[in-house]
Amino acid sequence: MKTIKKITLSTLAAAFLLSLTACAPEVGSEAWCTDMKAKPKADWTANQTTDFAKSCIFK
Repeated sequence: MKTIKKITLSTLAAAFLLSLTACAPEVGSEAWCTDMKAKPKADWTANQTTDFAKSCIFK
């Protein structure tokens, strides 16, 4: 019985983690650009800054 419980909990945890990753907008999309504009510039990574410039400014 313990094995079934472990498998069930592991499956639920994996499903939960996968559902979290699907919530972020795709980099370069209008939603992503809007989210980045609202985010403080000090919190941006170098990659985010580059992607923002390419996708949102120099379209």
